[in-house]
Amino acid sequence: MQLKLMSMACAAAFAFGAGAAGAQTVVKLGHVGPLTGNIAQLGKDNEAGARMAIDELNAKKLKIGGQEVKFELLSEDDAADPKQGTAAAQKLVDAKVNGVIGHLNSGTTIPASRIYSEAGIPQISPSSTAPKYTQQGFKTAYRVVANDGQLGGALGRYAVTELKARTIAVIDDRTAYGQGVADEFAKAVKAAGGQVSGREYTNDKATDFSAILTKLKGKKPDLVFFGGMNAAAGPMLRQMKQLGMQVKYMGGDGICTGDMPQLAGDGMADGQVICAEAGGVEGEQLKVMEDFRTRFKSKFNMDVLLYAPYVYDATMTMVAAMQKADSTDPKKYLPVLAKIKYEGVTGTISFDSKGDIRNGALTLYTFKGGKREAMRVVR
Repeated sequence: MQLKLMSMACAAAFAFGAGAAGAQTVVKLGHVGPLTGNIAQLGKDNEAGARMAIDELNAKKLKIGGQEVKFELLSEDDAADPKQGTAAAQKLVDAKVNGVIGHLNSGTTIPASRIYSEAGIPQISPSSTAPKYTQQGFKTAYRVVANDGQLGGALGRYAVTELKARTIAVIDDRTAYGQGVADEFAKAVKAAGGQVSGREYTNDKATDFSAILTKLKGKKPDLVFFGGMNAAAGPMLRQMKQLGMQVKYMGGDGICTGDMPQLAGDGMADGQVICAEAGGVEGEQLKVMEDFRTRFKSKFNMDVLLYAPYVYDATMTMVAAMQKADSTDPKKYLPVLAKIKYEGVTGTISFDSKGDIRNGALTLYTFKGGKREAMRVVR
């Protein structure tokens, strides 16, 4: 009996020692984006950015609150659909995640943000640009890119003052993002002395735009602006060429992707398309971003498509707040996140009182020879 008790004591001591030596706190971070549907390529780009950050963080074996932490990525598909977005948000809340990186689209981010707010879970969107997201008064909502007011405004002013367009047609896909950026663009065009000669609408699943383009062609625009995503912009450009509409074409970050030349095919002429990405690096930061792109391609065997660096930075910023607060508890690190200043691959990240990034940059791009080409960074 005594021998048995001694054996049990030794086993218990061994188990305790092994547990203590290998003690880890599992920190669950949620990511949400469209992993299926017509912009799944963008969602997967975002997811890869999150995965890269998680893997690098785990390799560092960080200690928070006196214990080594292991980060676990819980990735959900919202298919760019608001209803699926709220379902994904609730699933992450039920899983008791410590924070959320996402969503990609404004149309899914906005309804999901209420669910995270009610649960007290910090959320950093790497790509949602609708102003409403941070105007709801939620203390849990942040973003690391400039909003539509900045993006649409910059494009509208550029169209009139630099491209000298006077008669401009505007199309949007009726999503929170597409309509929002088109509204801001139209507002800036009028303020700069330009004229919106026609305003048409489609939806984010459409592929045939011949009816609205024919209608707009009759108004003889100098330029067409599209508020929407690349999956629609590519076919739209091809159909514009078929109709003989060889005019300048502008859009926001939704069309500012490296695969736009492939999506548009022979519908895109060199220098015809001008777009803006809600974010921008310049000077010495260009080398940091290039290093990230090289590491990303080496890890995933694919090029950065659009927002992977911003997802990476959003993840790293959230964890930096946990480290500074020495806690993974959302209640404890959220106040630190609100005041954080983090040097990321996309630049300095800090937030204003609403959760918007301070001094948000924009990069204007065009396409030449099948490649995206940066024109300038504006703030």
